[in-house]
Amino acid sequence: MFNIGNKVIGDGNPTFIIAEAGVNHNGDINIAKELVDQAVFAGVDAIKFQTFKAEKLVTGYADMAEYQKHNIGHVSSQFNMLKKLELSYENFIEIQKYCKHKEIMFLSTPFDFESADFLSSIGMEAFKISSGDLTNIPFLEHIARFNKPIILSSGMATLAEIEQATNVINFLGNKEVAVLHCTSNYPAKLQNVNLNAMNTIKNAFKVVSGYSDHTEGITIPIAATAMGANIIEKHFTIDKSMEGPDHKASLCPLELKEMVKAIRNVEMALGTGIKRYNSSEVDTMKAARKSIVASRYIKAGEIINLADLDYKRPGTGLSPRFYRDIVGKKTNKDINIDEQIALNMVE
Repeated sequence: MFNIGNKVIGDGNPTFIIAEAGVNHNGDINIAKELVDQAVFAGVDAIKFQTFKAEKLVTGYADMAEYQKHNIGHVSSQFNMLKKLELSYENFIEIQKYCKHKEIMFLSTPFDFESADFLSSIGMEAFKISSGDLTNIPFLEHIARFNKPIILSSGMATLAEIEQATNVINFLGNKEVAVLHCTSNYPAKLQNVNLNAMNTIKNAFKVVSGYSDHTEGITIPIAATAMGANIIEKHFTIDKSMEGPDHKASLCPLELKEMVKAIRNVEMALGTGIKRYNSSEVDTMKAARKSIVASRYIKAGEIINLADLDYKRPGTGLSPRFYRDIVGKKTNKDINIDEQIALNMVE
């Protein structure tokens, strides 16, 4: 359990919901601000972008991923694609100020050392590390030294790789690490989600855990919340038809708002885990449970036999579980058929 800003992250606390704007601003700061507005509308805890310099992130000859080719509709290099999606550091300072004005937490994933240093310099509350950098040990070491909470996505990773990554971060004195289960396809098919792995990670490493979702719709993040996710991250966009690698696998603002509402409802329904009757059930309890009643007219002085008892609603009298305290006892008054039998009627 740890804090990100004024939010407590961990079991027993509300799920920390991150709206992943990513690069869905298409390199336009005005769209980025509109994404902030829509994240506020949806009621999430934080909005997250991606900060990078294309020259420092990818070689000029790196090919696009297949999902990127499919979603964009044409083939280019990763460099050319990412260069169009860059925002400047000045843009991010402006976006961070806008988030503060709108009272929503600003987060961004750095993809290179310089961008990580920049985000640390502007006082970002926590660092999100992408699945692609989980095995980038020098980068993990660099970010761990900022001594800020780290949220680590684990798409494409094995347990051994997650263990190495968390050990590297912990070794440098940073113990505030959350690991998000993730399937790095956009969109991810349901049969590839393997949601149970989220709790495998949690139990294996005793970390704050969560789920970064790339499926279509809102069903799986809701299910992850019910399974105990401490953090949920979900891509969203203003318009799914916009050109770009991630729009098609993102939620629209109304869907994001519905996801947040559903997650909060699930949290409310999960409750404390203590099994007891609820105050709202008292009236139903009286109407639905049963009491011990006489199955016949019983005269004063008779010995009550088991056959003299019946069990009928309402449950306002002596519970049937106490029938042994009645059988074999002598009545001290006449008892009519269907009359509730109380302990003070026998001796």
